[in-house]
Amino acid sequence: MPTITDQPEPVADLLTRTGDSANLLDDLVREGARRMLAAALQAEVDAYIAAHTGDLDDQGHRLVVRNGHHQPRTVTTSAGAIEVRAPRVNDRRHDENGRRHRFASSILPAWARTSPKIAEVLPLLYLHGLSTNDFAPALRQFLGSDAGLSPAVIQRTTTTWQQEAKTFQDRDLHGVDYVYMWVDGVWFNVRLADERTCLLVMIGVRADGAKELIGLQEGFRESSESWADLLRDCRRRGMRDPVLAVGDGALGFWDALGQVFASTRAQRCTVHKTRNVLASLPKSQHPGAKKAMAEIWNASDKDHARAAARAFARTYGVKWPKAAAKITGDLEDLLAFYDFPAEHWAHLKTTNPIESTFATVRLRTHATKGPGSRDAGVAMAFKLIESAQARWRRITGPELVALVRAGVEFHDGVRVERPDAEPADMGSGALSASPESHAA
Repeated sequence: MPTITDQPEPVADLLTRTGDSANLLDDLVREGARRMLAAALQAEVDAYIAAHTGDLDDQGHRLVVRNGHHQPRTVTTSAGAIEVRAPRVNDRRHDENGRRHRFASSILPAWARTSPKIAEVLPLLYLHGLSTNDFAPALRQFLGSDAGLSPAVIQRTTTTWQQEAKTFQDRDLHGVDYVYMWVDGVWFNVRLADERTCLLVMIGVRADGAKELIGLQEGFRESSESWADLLRDCRRRGMRDPVLAVGDGALGFWDALGQVFASTRAQRCTVHKTRNVLASLPKSQHPGAKKAMAEIWNASDKDHARAAARAFARTYGVKWPKAAAKITGDLEDLLAFYDFPAEHWAHLKTTNPIESTFATVRLRTHATKGPGSRDAGVAMAFKLIESAQARWRRITGPELVALVRAGVEFHDGVRVERPDAEPADMGSGALSASPESHAA
């Protein structure tokens, strides 16, 4: 196991010491990580000491000096397990209350035993069905060590995540405005329950175009009552009516939406609709039906989309009327995105932000194991979304989201100009501003 010391091991010695050529690449990667971490920790300490070279005691001695190294500890990183001997600092300064100043590394906190990237893996493994006892042997094969990943450590981490999820679910929503939102129900297995758990998930787009988790909670079979409970809770905590909600047509969400956020428009997910339609057609018809439906979703404007939908009904309606009815019966909700900026269409057609986050979890259909409790499952899902959220980008055309909230009209993706409108009719000025003025 590589050890961080003041003198790095020469690469030539590493090549000589490594007898198994199959492990050579892994050892080289860990050696590189070890050297970079050692250099970063030393540079951090050097900068801290340099910043306080002028702090002297009555005898003219420096109050902040080096003080050897801490005891070795193993840190599990995505490059493998590395034994760390972090440099120490003796800081003899005191604050106004008489408390000693202490140097705290921002690179490697005193409590750290695993890197953030490893921590991101744990919720995914948990939702895939691994128990806390399975984590260490599962990761040992890839990381070379299970240090810092004992069942007790994982259990404490899970408890902390449950508390974080509870705090998130109780947060105030008065200060944030969600203009769009995606909703879906995510199912996963629970070892300690007879039935699978359904997690209701809501992800929104703020007025600045950023994506953000709105809420999540356990639901009962995606029922309208469960969705209504979640929506009412968001309303109670200060959430405004979103302008548009995107979701699967099979959800009980839509009944609940009308009860709680009556002014919010509906957009059915075209990916879910495609799956539902194909389920009503023989496999021999799938290639042609997929192409015909794509002509609806990808039409340049709503009129051409309606024409493509009529063509679909003529082609498939006689032999497979249920398949055709699934298109014609929900057509207006399927085409709602045409009344919003064209830059947003790709985001509004599907529930991809939720689908992609839980894609690997959804693949698990015959798992005999799952999260050990419902609360743990919700907490793990929360951490999985939280990790994904850090990598989410703003939607295309983020400056246009504020115009949508302000009530600006869009026709086939293009802003409708109102040259005859009086200034007073334009409200506070948000509607009269050009999209470019919001780009900043």
